[in-house]
Amino acid sequence: MQRLFFVQCRKYCYTRAIASNSQISRFARLGQIQNARKVFDEMPNRTVTSWNSIIAGYFQNHQPHEGQCLFNEMPERNIVSWNGLISGYVKNRMVNEARKVFDKMPQRNVISWTAMVRGYVEEGLVEEAEKLFWQMPEKNVVSWTVMLGGLIQERRIDEARKLYDMMPVKDVVVRTNMICGYCQEGRLDDARHLFDDMRKKNVVSWTAMISGYAQNGKLDIARKLFEVMPEKNEISWTAIVISYVQYGRFEEAWKLFEVMPVKTTPACNAIILGIGQNGEVAKARMVFDLLKEKDDATWSAMIKVYERKGYELEALDLFHRMQVEGFKPNFPSLISILSVCASLASLDYGRDDDVYVSSVLITMYIKCGDFVKAKLIFDRFSPKDVVMWNSIITGYAQHGLGDEALEVFREMCSLGITPDEVTFVGVLSACSYTGKVKEGKDIFEFMNSKYQMEPGTAHYACMVDMLGRAGRLDEAMDLINKMTVEADAIIWGSLMGACRTHMNLDLAEVAAKKLLKLEPQNSGPYVLLSNIYASKGKWADVASLRKSMQSREVVKSPGCSWLEADKNVHMFTGGQSTPHPEHKLIIKMLEKLGPKLREAGYIPDGSFALHDVDEEEKMHSLNFHSEKLAVAYGLLKLPEGMPIRVMKNLRVCGDCHSAIKIIAKVTGREIILRDANRFHHFKDGVCSCKDYW
Repeated sequence: MQRLFFVQCRKYCYTRAIASNSQISRFARLGQIQNARKVFDEMPNRTVTSWNSIIAGYFQNHQPHEGQCLFNEMPERNIVSWNGLISGYVKNRMVNEARKVFDKMPQRNVISWTAMVRGYVEEGLVEEAEKLFWQMPEKNVVSWTVMLGGLIQERRIDEARKLYDMMPVKDVVVRTNMICGYCQEGRLDDARHLFDDMRKKNVVSWTAMISGYAQNGKLDIARKLFEVMPEKNEISWTAIVISYVQYGRFEEAWKLFEVMPVKTTPACNAIILGIGQNGEVAKARMVFDLLKEKDDATWSAMIKVYERKGYELEALDLFHRMQVEGFKPNFPSLISILSVCASLASLDYGRDDDVYVSSVLITMYIKCGDFVKAKLIFDRFSPKDVVMWNSIITGYAQHGLGDEALEVFREMCSLGITPDEVTFVGVLSACSYTGKVKEGKDIFEFMNSKYQMEPGTAHYACMVDMLGRAGRLDEAMDLINKMTVEADAIIWGSLMGACRTHMNLDLAEVAAKKLLKLEPQNSGPYVLLSNIYASKGKWADVASLRKSMQSREVVKSPGCSWLEADKNVHMFTGGQSTPHPEHKLIIKMLEKLGPKLREAGYIPDGSFALHDVDEEEKMHSLNFHSEKLAVAYGLLKLPEGMPIRVMKNLRVCGDCHSAIKIIAKVTGREIILRDANRFHHFKDGVCSCKDYW
């Protein structure tokens, strides 16, 4: 009887553990890792499977540090635990960490080796993957397939074929991969030979061959193969429809689309863009309205059609609706709206009787640097809501027009319009960008004394930024210590940026430590601290920071700038690892400008090169900063009299700021640069920021 009781207890505990493990996995899949951890913590008897489930959950939710910590606490581990840790790191693009785990494993199996090979392949380290692959004591079909995919990815198609021929087992996945590789290289006969030799083909194989023909311009052959395909799925239908659109055969694309059993989002997006730009705007809008599962590309496609076909107000209206429905504007949609803004200069502003459309129009003009048109719409519209007032105040702030921002703020208050939190962020930013410390402090006090509004982190961030820019770093630190809310990464980032400007290493290190706790994968604090060390010649400290970044796999965002010319967006990256197609012409333009700039007083500032190299190399590297490349391209491509508008993802560097001021002077061009913080208007050798940035 007693033995039966213990058997039943064990059975009950085992069943309960299975249910808990299932709950952990389910919560992790839903992104509810805290709920998963709660279930795990409440388990009276945890199995190895329970530990593996919660660790996998942390990696699945991109919290590798927590996953590793739990792994270290495990009372016992099996090979599944070790393999889970490797796979977790691989999924989080942390292949170096995965390799450390792999090297420590007490025993490995084919899954361990394959996971590691896959990690290297996915990071583009195919040579490392190859070394490991040939060391594998045993290989299965998955191992061979992963390695084959790596060689195809590197476009080493002949080596891929040799590996393919060596494979002991060739399943349908392997054969399909090889077909895709040949199609990618345009070797359609080789691909077709493999395809015809396949005894068992599935829908993926057929789709790969059809797509190969279509992508290489053999659309009629692709269509014939599609017609005889025994089974078609959503992917095969989507592939053929998109191919017809890409080659401008819109009528045939539409006929295929009409009979398509399930109209997928990618197919709809292609049709909207294709037939819309071909002039059938109403039909494109019909497809847009009927599509229930819209994505960013759907909205961008329809907005682009409206922009290209002259439906400016419809584009703006759709842009507003896109945001109302929770879709953030992406790069293509913003470019379309900026083009709309440029073309609306000739429209009758009396048509703008919609407050939402007008607000969007104001914001877009501000974003493209044309503040005159933004102000014109603002002045003509009545009555104005608080959003419109905020837009114009923020616009003045971003353009460095502090006096004007304060004037509008006072006018708003005098008209009895109650400012909100956003208003105060805008006006405090204006004070910060223009060095109006006294006015900023008064407004900060005014927030609470008149409107009983408690400052939030955004308002404190403006104040810290304002004091920091003015060099009052101790006062900024004192404010942080007295804050009624907890300082976030933006506040510490503002302080650290000021430390970089004023070369305060002690406070920079304090801010950096706080930032690294809050955002361990953010490259910003590393870069700023590294810049300060480099400026002071502390190259050993720079090297130590770089090692720390590498060990934590922190990736620095590359500096990039872009501008629009000839209806296309041209991107430039620092160092030009992938040069612009007209790179040689751009360099010639910079070389041509060189003597004129030096004659006008430009002296390159090597402190912004920030590399432990000789002065000549520093001067050379400064020429390749992305904003200089973009400005040079603008001089080459944009007609005289048209402003050169450049966007940059990071803060403009001091050397580029000095150089662009003089470029504007010697070329007689107006250059508008929007960096990560604000607008800079360069004209006649001066900048609108008055060198206070």
